[in-house]
Amino acid sequence: MPASQRERHPRPAGPVPGLGQAEATLVEHYPRLVRLAYLILPPRLGRHRRVLAAHGVVQSALPARPSPAKQGPVPVPGPRSEEAPALGWILRRVVGNALSYEHGAARWRRAVRPALPAVWGLRLTPRIGGAEELALEQQLATVPAAVRAAFVLRHLEGCTPDVAAELLAAAGAPDPAAALRDAERLGPRDGTRAGALLDSVEFDPCTVQARPTDLLRRRHWRRGGAAAALLVAVMLTVGQSARGPGAPDPTGRAAVAIPSVDAASLMRAPADAWQSSSRIDFTVWPARGALTGDRALLDRALRAWARPGPGVHVSAAPRTGTGPPAAAPQLLYAGRADDADVVLLYDGERVVRYAQTAGRPPELAFSRADNADVTTAAALVLTRTGRGTRFLLAPWVAESTTRDLLAPDTPARPLHTADDGVSDAVTPPGLGGPCSNWPALQLRSSERIAEKHAFLLTDLGGLSPVHLTYTPPPGGGAPARAPREATSAAALVSWAHTACALRSTAGGGVRAVNNWVFAQQQLPEGAGTAAWLCSRADTWNGPGRAVVRFQPPTTPAREPGTLIADARDTSYCSRFNQHILADTRWSSPSGAPYLLAAGSRAVTRISVTGQVRADVTGTTLAVKAAPDRSARLSASLSTGRTLGAVR
Repeated sequence: MPASQRERHPRPAGPVPGLGQAEATLVEHYPRLVRLAYLILPPRLGRHRRVLAAHGVVQSALPARPSPAKQGPVPVPGPRSEEAPALGWILRRVVGNALSYEHGAARWRRAVRPALPAVWGLRLTPRIGGAEELALEQQLATVPAAVRAAFVLRHLEGCTPDVAAELLAAAGAPDPAAALRDAERLGPRDGTRAGALLDSVEFDPCTVQARPTDLLRRRHWRRGGAAAALLVAVMLTVGQSARGPGAPDPTGRAAVAIPSVDAASLMRAPADAWQSSSRIDFTVWPARGALTGDRALLDRALRAWARPGPGVHVSAAPRTGTGPPAAAPQLLYAGRADDADVVLLYDGERVVRYAQTAGRPPELAFSRADNADVTTAAALVLTRTGRGTRFLLAPWVAESTTRDLLAPDTPARPLHTADDGVSDAVTPPGLGGPCSNWPALQLRSSERIAEKHAFLLTDLGGLSPVHLTYTPPPGGGAPARAPREATSAAALVSWAHTACALRSTAGGGVRAVNNWVFAQQQLPEGAGTAAWLCSRADTWNGPGRAVVRFQPPTTPAREPGTLIADARDTSYCSRFNQHILADTRWSSPSGAPYLLAAGSRAVTRISVTGQVRADVTGTTLAVKAAPDRSARLSASLSTGRTLGAVR
């Protein structure tokens, strides 16, 4: 067999099943196998490409040649022992092929021979599930393919850990044991619920919705492609005549046809679309600004997006693509602000700002905006100048004010907004030098959206300001508290301590930051009540950062307290990892040294071993301990699990 064919059809360990038996097994279990491939494939492919790739992975899983007549047992078991060995072989091949997409290996194989099926003129996407399915989809997007495969094999296929590990190893996963450990942290704690979510329509690539791609753009592409083909033919003929027969092209490049872009293809939402929609995000923003009819400006913006030249300054938030849109984008704004012509566009996944100021090169900025909501789609940065930052506010914002997060007792001040949604200039937070104030937007949604719904946003250098929330400490006997808007007195005091610490997240593509007071502790010797805080920053592309701090009552104003842990790319303090244990050393007013520890609401017991030994029931611990005495902490949860201290 040629090397290229062996690479395209990697074969799992064990004898190859009979071709007829393999085909019958694949057809019988086709929906199950395609769902498995879809869940393992990288979410960065997009829903349409994942659907096609999942079908292609399964359809290419047949053996490349018939098997010998006699075969021994398959050494690596399938997910269910009662099923034919052929299913285990095909399953391992599907998992292996899907895993190969993680680092782009499949792209080279597809270049050898185009994968099937192929769809032209339609976009195929699975049906939309509920909030739980969306949350699980976002969580799966943050982990490697091997972890996704382990999670799906355990909860959808019902594999035991040993069988899942052997199957992952046979499929080429580098560290199956680590993948299984990481998979245990994903999804609901209830395995049955996790399986039900994976079995929902959200992850079913065999039950899809079909929508057309952009019809006008396809027409332009056909016309542009024909014109480009004619131009290439003329250029080749002229060039060949000039160079003589067989002369090489001195540039070393082939001519490339560039699809045409046209302002006429831009999507525009009706002015009152947000008032009757159950989806409140950028899709219901109307096109605003005095230049929405300026075809020349819009064409310049679209051309810069499709093919930015060397004179265009391009910037993007972390892990945000800068490629052209897959379909006609939506126009959000076109107008003049602070001596610049500004265009804001949205393609369903990204917000793009094109700005051109006389005497300066055009600027093109990209930011993620998928899965935005009533708060994270409430404002966009329009311009930044020495006078401040102007925002374009969502049509559902009924009241706009500003406040200083470092002055929680000072009332918010009105922020004037023009009829087209453009705000007056707002002083940005100081991201360098002394942290003396921290301006933030306090907006209120229209009563058509939610009654008395006010929320805080702050500018951290991106196109979308960051949503600030607050989770209060656990109450006695009350259910676990969810993040809420940071507009209460307690929330504002909490943010007064931690606002300056937001500097470390500037420019990181942050979507929202939540301050969670996961425990309160009465300190020894009547020293007052301390707060244990976890500040979690979630990014648009998935990974999060959790910073744990201890705040005794003597913490100065505007100071965040004692840093305990700073975890990057973690699920700590999120809805998917709501248990935490932390400890610190503290000196009482008399100078006595203590070891303090606190856990979240599900902690029932805290134990200390090593040179310091203690065991207490409850969520907090305080024991005298010299600073040089080592201590190892663990906690028992109400679920029966054991939890280690965060580091």
